[in-house]
Amino acid sequence: MQSSTEGRQNNSRRQSALAARINDIDALRGGALLLILLVNIAYFASGYAFHLVRDPDHSDFDRMVFMAVELLFAMKAYLLFSFLFGYSFTLQLESAARRGVSFTPRFLRRLSGLFLIGALHAVLLFHGDILTTYALLGLVLLAVRRIAPRTALLAAAWIVGLIAFLSGIAAVLGTTLVPDTAAAIEAGARSTAAMQGGFGSVVLEHLRSLPAMLGGLAVQGPLAFSAFLVGLAAGKRRMLADVAAHRALLHRIEVVGYPVGLAGATVFAVGGGTSNLTSLMVSVLTAPFLAAAYAATMLRLFQRRRWIADALAPAGRMALSNYLGQSLVCVIIFTGAGFGLAGHTPPAQVLLLALAIFVGQVAVSAWWLRRFRYGPVEWGLRAWTNRERTALRR
Repeated sequence: MQSSTEGRQNNSRRQSALAARINDIDALRGGALLLILLVNIAYFASGYAFHLVRDPDHSDFDRMVFMAVELLFAMKAYLLFSFLFGYSFTLQLESAARRGVSFTPRFLRRLSGLFLIGALHAVLLFHGDILTTYALLGLVLLAVRRIAPRTALLAAAWIVGLIAFLSGIAAVLGTTLVPDTAAAIEAGARSTAAMQGGFGSVVLEHLRSLPAMLGGLAVQGPLAFSAFLVGLAAGKRRMLADVAAHRALLHRIEVVGYPVGLAGATVFAVGGGTSNLTSLMVSVLTAPFLAAAYAATMLRLFQRRRWIADALAPAGRMALSNYLGQSLVCVIIFTGAGFGLAGHTPPAQVLLLALAIFVGQVAVSAWWLRRFRYGPVEWGLRAWTNRERTALRR
């Protein structure tokens, strides 16, 4: 009788530990959602950002706000999200193994569904979509799923180094991403005017922007995959299975990550951001340090303030729905399909809107998951992946 009671207690402790682990991962994903929104919302608020130039009507204060976003979040937010994609991949592998089901066919269906959702997202809502890139890179991740953690980390470092090297060579050769600033400013004005039009005008602008977006993936794609590999290595080492046991490591990541990352981010922001290949090279090398430091800080904070993790976790649990929801809300706020505020909202107000949107998503996510098992888009993707409709309502 005593051993039966102890067995139940041990099982309860294991379930509690598993729930805490998943909660930390979901909360970290929720934090990444906020960082993603703080970067992406600028591309809804103005057409100039997509053409890598500043709005000529911005004041000095507006430029300072824009520079602060580039310094703190640009080139870092999607790395954190990509890391979590790689880490979650290992959890999906473990889940398939426990249930004794074939992983590859299901994951391929998941990627195909993700690609379709991303393609619709890119055309209808946001031309800076990342889901299609994730779907394609997921094929490579599937192919290398048996890679050893150490090898994965070395491969990630080589990818980052190669992209930085190529960016540096291009800068030395005099290559510029904005060869004609006046023409880019003119194109930015046209894009802003198109966004202020109706929904058809917005979709046409997205279609016109697709070639430039695909060109930008030459840098973003490999860097996202390098973060996949780091997440894969961390997942295989079960780094987030017991966050409290890795406090010393997380502290070291902060001690190294913040000085290196912020120094590189300062060079990146002051040097012209993604429009300058030299500053881009510096950011490629240092942004992973700052992204890692952000993750370490959030994880340590979650251990001290569990209520923060509990608040963010529902938003992270339905991250796909929230990512698409962010774009939908921004289309309504900024384009002519809604309130038409594109080109009329200063960067500081844009950031306040981003915070308001995210707070709303946190509240709605908690409300939704009290009533339903999955986010709406997650439920649809799950049904496509598993070829069965699971119950949505609790």
